[in-house]
Amino acid sequence: MYLGIDVGGTHTDAVALDESGIAAQVKVKTNHKDLLASVNQALEGILATIPAGDVSQLNLSTTLSTNAIVQGTLEDVGMLVVPGPGISADDFMLCRDYHVLKGSIDHRGSEIERLDPTEAQRAIDSCRERGVRVFGCVGKFSTRNPLHENTLRQMLGPAEEEGAAAVTLGHELGGRLNFPRRLATAYFNCAVWRVFGTFADAVEKSLERLGLGHVRVNTLKADGGTFPLNQARKMPVQSIFSGPAASVMGIIALCDINHDSIILDIGGTTTDIAVFVDGQPLVEHDGIHIGSHPTLVRALKVHSIGIGGDSAISVLGEAVRVGPNRLGPSQADCVEPGCACAEGARPTLIDALNCTGAASHGNVEASRQAVAAFARCHAISPEVLAQRAAEAAAEAIFKATRELLDEINDKPVYTIHELLEGRRVVPKRVYLMGGPAQAMREAVHQRFELFTVVPEHYGVANAIGAALTRNTASLELFADTEKGMMFIPALRHRENVPRNYSLKDAERDALNHLLAHLSEMGVFADRDNAQVNDASSFNMVSDGVTTGRNIRVKCQIKPGVAFALAGSGR
Repeated sequence: MYLGIDVGGTHTDAVALDESGIAAQVKVKTNHKDLLASVNQALEGILATIPAGDVSQLNLSTTLSTNAIVQGTLEDVGMLVVPGPGISADDFMLCRDYHVLKGSIDHRGSEIERLDPTEAQRAIDSCRERGVRVFGCVGKFSTRNPLHENTLRQMLGPAEEEGAAAVTLGHELGGRLNFPRRLATAYFNCAVWRVFGTFADAVEKSLERLGLGHVRVNTLKADGGTFPLNQARKMPVQSIFSGPAASVMGIIALCDINHDSIILDIGGTTTDIAVFVDGQPLVEHDGIHIGSHPTLVRALKVHSIGIGGDSAISVLGEAVRVGPNRLGPSQADCVEPGCACAEGARPTLIDALNCTGAASHGNVEASRQAVAAFARCHAISPEVLAQRAAEAAAEAIFKATRELLDEINDKPVYTIHELLEGRRVVPKRVYLMGGPAQAMREAVHQRFELFTVVPEHYGVANAIGAALTRNTASLELFADTEKGMMFIPALRHRENVPRNYSLKDAERDALNHLLAHLSEMGVFADRDNAQVNDASSFNMVSDGVTTGRNIRVKCQIKPGVAFALAGSGR
């Protein structure tokens, strides 16, 4: 039995399922002050129906890291930066304790200038005097030679907690040569490291208490895959924006998508918009932005807007608007989330949908009274206000979708599997999921004028996506045949290779190392799901003579779901 939990902005959803279908499902309010309490409540709800011994795997999608970033509750980080010549690292200062150190590695991995240990120790001591306990060490060409980063790790000594990774090294984040992105990724990984680790500890204790200590636990990543909880402890930055990824994987499990399509996950707080091309979701090829900082975090391309069931209705002149302000259980003492049922409370989108008859969430009569009271204040009939609110929400979603499509069609299109050059995206269908999906179906259909699908189990599609998402991983291999060296940064693996080492050899070795790495983590990965994403080989010439080849290979386990859900209407 697979168990999936998605901690959303309004609700925490959980499902237990196997290939025969859903055996149990639970929806509880998300307690943002205590996400673990929401997870425990969801687990206990599932176990009221499903014996603990029947569960073999738990996949968890959590907003924990995202919330820490959005709310600014990040831990202080000590950044030890070795840029070398050619770039001013001061232009990318990310935090207070940011130290630029002397030293240089060139693009082929040769040390040009040694690290100054005295200067480095002063920087470390300065950070520790300020109470800093986590460090990011980043060198510009560390993916070609991690000598300086490894030296800094040694100087920092062992992690404070046994087995913990209190130091993030830039070369372990991936092989791409983008120094600013590597800096930002290392910083955010450090900044959320402890809060994620504390949460992971608490989850494991809860599982033991509930008789689920035997269960494999994975965490969703932004790229539409999962990785084991122990790996997530080391790289929690990969779990940022995992909620939208659960949406995309959920629709894959529920629907057989073959066309260019739009995916709308309408929740209580936001609407997440994704785009499929030829049935495949698009990805942020270069990595997502966290705030204004570009990172190396590979992610599905999803755009979120502040339109959801709890979004407040407002009137400006004759125009009715919805969102982005959220009103719900925290603003009105509602029995059901999203219902502005307290007297005098400002109504929300779900209240409007209750009034139009499209929905029947919670206390429908209280919604009608709230909408009527608000309508009187603006000299408009309740029926017109409610209908215009639904139309305004659909219009806002449509406008955001058009802007996303324009952005996509201005650039090369990257799906989770391949690059489609010169491909223009022209959606043929819209798929809706999330709590208000069915209620918003007609308004969305009228605005988009496309065939609109609301699949079965639309209300817990995120949790279904979380439950069924496969483990994924990726790595990059570099080889320099002149030096007779092959290096895989993410695995800290280096070995000698012969001068006749070829691109074909590199592709074989990259895939073998990727599968072996997953096997060591106790993760089964079918070789059929492993693919080479990018491969290149360039001759290196000196005095008119070819001296060797510079080889680069990137491979991955393709994102996907374990199986399509039976009885989902595919």
